[in-house]
Amino acid sequence: MRQFLTSTVAASALALMMSLAPAAAEERDPNAKPGGEIIITYKDDVATLDPAIGYDWQNWSMIKSLFDGLMDYEPGTTTLRPELAESYEISEDGQTFTFKLRPGVKFHNGRELTADDVKYSLERVVNPETQSPGAGFFASIKGFDEVANGSTTSLSGVTVVDPLTVKIELARPDATFLHVLALNFAHVVPKEEVEKYGADFGKNPVGTGAYKMTDWTLGQHVVFEKNPDYWNKGLPYLDKITFEVGQEPIVALLRLQKGEVDVPGDGIPPAKFQEVMADPDQKARVVEGGQLHTGYITMNTTMAPFDNVKVRQAVNMAINKDRIVQLINNRAVPANQPLPPSMPGYSKDYKGYAYDVEKAKALLAEAGHPDGFETELYVMNTDPNPRIAQAIQQDLAAIGIKANIQSLAQANVIAAGGEKDGAPMIWSGGMGWIADFPDPSNFYGPILGCGGAVPGGWNWSWYCNEELDKKAAEADSITDPTKAEERYKMWGEIYEAIMADAPWVPVFNEQRFTMRSPRMAGADALYVDPVHIPINYDYVYVTDVQ
Repeated sequence: MRQFLTSTVAASALALMMSLAPAAAEERDPNAKPGGEIIITYKDDVATLDPAIGYDWQNWSMIKSLFDGLMDYEPGTTTLRPELAESYEISEDGQTFTFKLRPGVKFHNGRELTADDVKYSLERVVNPETQSPGAGFFASIKGFDEVANGSTTSLSGVTVVDPLTVKIELARPDATFLHVLALNFAHVVPKEEVEKYGADFGKNPVGTGAYKMTDWTLGQHVVFEKNPDYWNKGLPYLDKITFEVGQEPIVALLRLQKGEVDVPGDGIPPAKFQEVMADPDQKARVVEGGQLHTGYITMNTTMAPFDNVKVRQAVNMAINKDRIVQLINNRAVPANQPLPPSMPGYSKDYKGYAYDVEKAKALLAEAGHPDGFETELYVMNTDPNPRIAQAIQQDLAAIGIKANIQSLAQANVIAAGGEKDGAPMIWSGGMGWIADFPDPSNFYGPILGCGGAVPGGWNWSWYCNEELDKKAAEADSITDPTKAEERYKMWGEIYEAIMADAPWVPVFNEQRFTMRSPRMAGADALYVDPVHIPINYDYVYVTDVQ
């Protein structure tokens, strides 16, 4: 659900054996003084802080500040670097990765990290009992299928060589694997804490990150405090972050204007956007973040009548995307396919489904529904999403479909989508896909591939085309950077085939806007960091520290 980069870095790395020395300590912002605290508001409570489970834009960067993985990105960039790994080597065939861990890294409970923790964490995320929406990312690791089908809990491809060395063998070359190891799902957790809290680990997170959670009062706030034992010395800058929940976005904006909060986490309310942009003082504090994003409507392909492709195609023709873009102050462009236009693999010549009410009605009649039908449309309850859902509802009514809107908290919509019989239709707004890593494959596996069509997954259309899964694996086995265009062409063909099956209505590709308080700094970390969307909390600071 995040960022942008071509896969050249990963592809070239996989083409030869290499070893990276430990990343040099980052050059600290000379203007930053350690200390101070900030307040961030959200309308809804956080769903979870378990890296194996959390997968929405609200908790993504929070989790990144509590946990670490073998790999990460240079701050504010999409350049990969080792994180918990001190160095790594890749075999000539691109299928064996050997990681040397940094010595002396401690979990928040004081225990030192070892290679056993890495193996445990990877096996935990692919274990079907965990119900991780990210399990499919690790499908190239040897032994994945056996763990996924429940016949074992041990990944044969992950070997503990010694306490600070772990080897990962792949069943096939994977051009995206280093990016996968930078995902939250690959972050390392301590087995004893997971076993201690069980299903409540997400409410009692223990990692190795720059911050540790010290308080979570449901419905009120979550508090992070600086980790004094953090391995990356000098970080983070702040002593404390408080996430206040239950704040309506308009109220949060008013509090920001009064100096009571530092970031309205849900962004600038659409109803106030023009007003804010017309005020030079407020506009100066607006931060715009580019993102590889697609907002879409899912249709559950396993539930009647959406198990009929003609019904799904009719819905695609019924949606007036231009009108929806206008509802969000034109902060987006209409979409015609899953990939956003700036992503490699985007099919520039593909036209998609034109808005055509009469053709949509005719297709519905062909599908056996000349008078339409009744269904439910789930939506996140934060503005502008309920208003967008109403526009979708009106468009569907024009072809005879009565869609009853279920406006719920983000976590409840996500939960419904992760149940096979949970939600017939979902408008993804507020949860729409932002690339986890900058590669066309990322818009497939977790949200359109068979691996994502699992309980707790994010493939809310429950679409599974095994032939396309095979073609996707074939595309990702192309690791030679000189053949990148061939690989991107294959991905474009995959997405065009998906659109023929129409499990989605791609609606728009959106930019993100928010604001900050005058005292808050660390510009590269605030809503423009392409990986830690919405905020890289490790690198923000305040200017009024004495």
